[in-house]
Amino acid sequence: MIDQITLQVVSSAFRSICEEMGAALIRASFSTNIKERRDCSAALFDAKGELIAQAEHIPVHLGAMPDAVAAVIPEKPAAGDIFILNDPFRGGTHLPDITMVAPVEAGGRIIAYAANRAHHADVGGIQPGSMPAASVRLDEEGVVIPPTRLVAGGRLEEEILASLLRGMRRPRERRGDLEAQAGACRIAERRLQELIDSKTLSVVMAAMETAMDYSERRMRAAIAALPDGVYRTEDFLERDGADLKIAVTVTIEGEEILIDFKGTSPQEKGNLNCPMAVTRSACHFVLGAVTDPDIPPNAGALRPVHITAPAGSLVNALPPAAVAAGNVETSQRIADAVALALSKVLPLPAQGQGTMNNVTLGSEEGRTAFNYYETIGGGAGGCPETEGTSGIHVGMTNTLNTPVEALELTFPLRVERYELRLGSGGDGKHRGGDGLIRSLMMLAPARLSLLCDRRRRTRPARQKPGERKRGSRKSVDGAGGRGRGHDGNTGRRWIRSTRGVIELQPPKLVRNVKIDASGGPLNL
Repeated sequence: MIDQITLQVVSSAFRSICEEMGAALIRASFSTNIKERRDCSAALFDAKGELIAQAEHIPVHLGAMPDAVAAVIPEKPAAGDIFILNDPFRGGTHLPDITMVAPVEAGGRIIAYAANRAHHADVGGIQPGSMPAASVRLDEEGVVIPPTRLVAGGRLEEEILASLLRGMRRPRERRGDLEAQAGACRIAERRLQELIDSKTLSVVMAAMETAMDYSERRMRAAIAALPDGVYRTEDFLERDGADLKIAVTVTIEGEEILIDFKGTSPQEKGNLNCPMAVTRSACHFVLGAVTDPDIPPNAGALRPVHITAPAGSLVNALPPAAVAAGNVETSQRIADAVALALSKVLPLPAQGQGTMNNVTLGSEEGRTAFNYYETIGGGAGGCPETEGTSGIHVGMTNTLNTPVEALELTFPLRVERYELRLGSGGDGKHRGGDGLIRSLMMLAPARLSLLCDRRRRTRPARQKPGERKRGSRKSVDGAGGRGRGHDGNTGRRWIRSTRGVIELQPPKLVRNVKIDASGGPLNL
């Protein structure tokens, strides 16, 4: 047993450790994607791999991280070890998201795991930035890392690290980010040991179990307050050709909830496929947001929630499927679809922009080689009582933008426009938030890759018939640009595919890449 005051103190310490782990990773990292956009996450797990606490970081990272710890445990980790992995079918999400897991020992046994995940600027593959628009196999997206002991008993396995870096672009930057991740794990180990020294091992272990039981009770009470029933809906991902369906059936029965994806499209030849870990992550994100956001996010809150999906479907893909866009675009649509089903019993906001607008620019040419990746914010959906927020990241991402100063200092780019796309949220009783315009001038040759959605289907659910929000648009200005479906003539080219690749050549001519992100739809 543990008294309530001690439970609150120790639980707050768990969260503080996670926040410090993330802060240390951000401060020590080399790439702008981690140190500026904060595209990383941190969490603590118990000896069984169950979530104890997490920092307020990236939903798609955090919800899938328990699978990474579960993949490491069979490898028999020992004190002083750190494991690395990114395999989406063994605990990862997509390949740029690299996870490190470190066991924490006390009293002669492993009592916890410290873990963090960061989106690296490049992990190899056919496209600089490792977010290729046209990948059809996992190995085309970068180096695949199964659970691997990178640090053994406190000693870095240099040969293993060198082997991984050989498959990645800008290996010095990659090494710096990986060392930052390892250092963050060590900080979490030290802080947890200090907590044990202060409160005793028995109290810390009791706090882990009691906190999970408390969250479970809170989640069961929140579910029990919802009307029992079966609620079905479907949503779609845009594809060149036939769009892909995500079918959701939410069953609420007493204190438990079942989310089933039977009827969803089969996994595809492209990279919109989603590992089951990411699907669970999206479902948990929605339930945490719509039930009681104050429930401490740990494994206990997930016990009343059951998620099923047909093997080999878009939301439970099997290897060696490509998954680069599944983690970013499909996760957004899963979250939208689950929220849409629950909107039949809860007063929820309308869907937001529905896409992360993934922009990757990169080059492998000598001194101008670089890798730039960013998700462009948009508009949040209108709410029952107020308008949606403009110009933010919504849904499964929780990153910042890359500041203009940092972007121009680091990359051969110039930001010509960065502003709200006024009116893109649409008109109605409660407007959706407006999207953004991000216009980049290229100062060196590069290859552009886009992963985006909501280009054609611009009137999602809960929008008034006859009124439409403006869909997202992407274009390239200037001479010499060459892309699939384009003739290379001087002038503006609209990138009409939801997954576009364009070569920006030659370097002496000015090119302008313009991303018009959509707003959120209306709520009536």
